[in-house]
Amino acid sequence: MNYSQTLSRVETYFDKTALKTWERLTSKAPVSRVRESVRRGRDDMRMKLISQLPSDLSGAKVLDAGCGTGQLTEELALRGCQVVAADISPSLVNVARSRIPNHLHKNIEFITGDMINPKLGNFDFVIAMDSLIYYSRKDLTSLLVELSSRTSHSIYFTLAPKTMLLMMMWYLGKIAPKGDRSPVMVPQSLKAISRELDAKLQLSDLGVINSGFYISHAIGCRK
Repeated sequence: MNYSQTLSRVETYFDKTALKTWERLTSKAPVSRVRESVRRGRDDMRMKLISQLPSDLSGAKVLDAGCGTGQLTEELALRGCQVVAADISPSLVNVARSRIPNHLHKNIEFITGDMINPKLGNFDFVIAMDSLIYYSRKDLTSLLVELSSRTSHSIYFTLAPKTMLLMMMWYLGKIAPKGDRSPVMVPQSLKAISRELDAKLQLSDLGVINSGFYISHAIGCRK
């Protein structure tokens, strides 16, 4: 599946199929124990990625690539930077806009569309939390190279690591009915991604967050 096809699947899934589920998961509403473990994992990962940035981001421009419902966007805006909050799902962008306090909106530009669109401009930092996990290794490395060409400091992103559970889910996803429009996570190896980039970019291992049904690998990336 090529980049455009994957992007279309991601848009359909988050904008329509899973919108209500995603709204609830990223709120403070009660959820099942399984989803609570995912919520905790996402909270921990968000803090891990943000901790890589300077505590004072005044004057910086940061791309929240795949902003979802805006939890990371809000944290970034609180640090004083200008945030471009981009997501392929118009519905999720609307949720983010409605949830983030109005006094922070002056620090945020909400964008619906492809997070790697050159029209978004240049950035000091990019954070892509769990938004690059659906792409093939080839597409992922191309995305990183494109984003790095417009980023003066670092990119922080996450991978779906090659664990037994995620590999099983991936193979099951590949044999799902053709009518299933849900995106499937593509487990990746940090070493394999580094080899694919062939010294174009330097990757650093920031550690794995493992919380019940949530497991994600944080990576730093710079030229």
